[in-house]
Amino acid sequence: MNQTELKIKTAQIGQCGVLLLQFELLRNCIVSAPMTTDSGVDLVAYSPKSGKAITIQVKTNKEAKRGGGKGRNALDWWISTKNTAQYIAFVDLKSKSIWMFKKDEIPHVAQQKSGGKHHFYMYIDDDVKTRTGNAAHCYEFKKFLLENKIHEVFEI
Repeated sequence: MNQTELKIKTAQIGQCGVLLLQFELLRNCIVSAPMTTDSGVDLVAYSPKSGKAITIQVKTNKEAKRGGGKGRNALDWWISTKNTAQYIAFVDLKSKSIWMFKKDEIPHVAQQKSGGKHHFYMYIDDDVKTRTGNAAHCYEFKKFLLENKIHEVFEI
């Protein structure tokens, strides 16, 4: 079986997201450790400078998908309203982008809530028009990109 015949599994996509976040944190002198049980927390990260540890839930997309199966390309993630992590990291593997949100920011940025979960999405094409006017484009969430949030989150 060659590389093109292999299909990455959902669990592997999730693990790739966790490892990408760990890599980026370590590049900024922040150590982290994955949790061994699925408790809603994927990583505990520690900044030696601030002396504080934070918990992070990581949600990962392999790549953008068509909204509703036939709409415009968007990244989307579902996160439980009962999540216990302090921060949520949304990862797009294709672009290697990571967005970091405080847990209490999620209800304000998510566009939908259904069945005890928040649905957060963003279109990758800037020219998509939204019916509701809610923020829904990647460029609208630039301030949440890890490289723009890391100093605030870890006080480095």
